[in-house]
Amino acid sequence: MNTHSTDTHIGHVHLYVADLTRSLSFYREVIGLQLLRQQDRVAELTTDGKRPILIIEQQAQPLPKQPRTTGLYHLAILVPSRQDLAHTLTHLLHTGYPLQGAADHQFSEAIYLSDPDGNGIELYADRPRSEWAWSDGELPFVSDPLDGDGLLAAADDTPWTGLPSGAIIGHVHLHVADLQAAKTFYCDGLGLDITIPFRNRALFVSAGGYHHHIGLNTWNGEGAPAPAPESIGLKWFSLVFPDDAERQQVLQRLAEIGAPVKTENEIPFTRDPSGNQIQLLTSR
Repeated sequence: MNTHSTDTHIGHVHLYVADLTRSLSFYREVIGLQLLRQQDRVAELTTDGKRPILIIEQQAQPLPKQPRTTGLYHLAILVPSRQDLAHTLTHLLHTGYPLQGAADHQFSEAIYLSDPDGNGIELYADRPRSEWAWSDGELPFVSDPLDGDGLLAAADDTPWTGLPSGAIIGHVHLHVADLQAAKTFYCDGLGLDITIPFRNRALFVSAGGYHHHIGLNTWNGEGAPAPAPESIGLKWFSLVFPDDAERQQVLQRLAEIGAPVKTENEIPFTRDPSGNQIQLLTSR
């Protein structure tokens, strides 16, 4: 068991897109994010008006999102309550934007769709932690049908005004080439704990007893290649530690397993064995 505090969390996701105007329209009007700032081909989107949870960047010469590669499976936006998720589902149904699925994972209820470039998105609400079915430090891999009618019944008549200010990136789910190599990197290197181990060619890890901050799967194939640099998809996501002392411990662990670390503008970045890039930030 590793020792990251409950303050360790996902910060933001940075995506490459093909058309910034199109993506801005989607993320504002369909998903309900607010524009925080925009410069050239980059836009930062927020829920609280203070910090970005999503950055979208238009590739100069974009390649379409490539199938059968590593990279983003989905980013997952966590809303504060079941009622917030009900409002979100009601809004999505009113927009007519195509949904790709919905599930009850026992610890959460989730709705799935993709942005115009095919980047996967999950919108979800957690059930109370007292209802999570832990057994010997592990959670079950559950993906039951969502009770859509029951969820919609939790909505009231409040007009839709976008995602609530408390909505955050709850987790990211990644395609990887090798689960054992991913386990070494995310557990031995980043210091995260396994919460759902090696089921259905997937692995889930977290900090501080959360159900998962990062999902990992080989559903695009064992040994899947990394996408081309010009491809639409994940540029990086950030993992936020409570202070620099904890981040320094992680950097030491990454060095011990031989993981790459580079520094840009005094911010360290690392890259998992499948090429997924992670920005290592601190809360203070």
